Amino acid sequence: MKAIFISYNQALSERIMNILDNNNVRGFTKWALTEGRGSVDGEPHYGSHAWPSMNSSILTIVEDEKVDAILSDLRKLDEATHMQGSRAFVWNIEQTSSFDTPAKNN
Repeated sequence: MKAIFISYNQALSERIMNILDNNNVRGFTKWALTEGRGSVDGEPHYGSHAWPSMNSSILTIVEDEKVDAILSDLRKLDEATHMQGSRAFVWNIEQTSSFDTPAKNN
């Protein structure tokens, strides 16, 4: 399993969700308002008077074989909307546990 953290300009929210849907990614956690500044170029997204844009961020855990297709789709989106700003990071998930299963009565 891999974790993919995606940070992007809020204006790209629908497109990011489409990428997840098209890659059959159901589960994720989304932070609707995140602030940030790119490490290479682009304007800061601080939600302030001087820098009014804001980011959103998503964390999703996916099977290893889905990562390349998702990153490829995200790259294509970034190339088409470079000035909006987006970034994705991937790391390994060592363990997972589901807490949505009802507890068994003993």
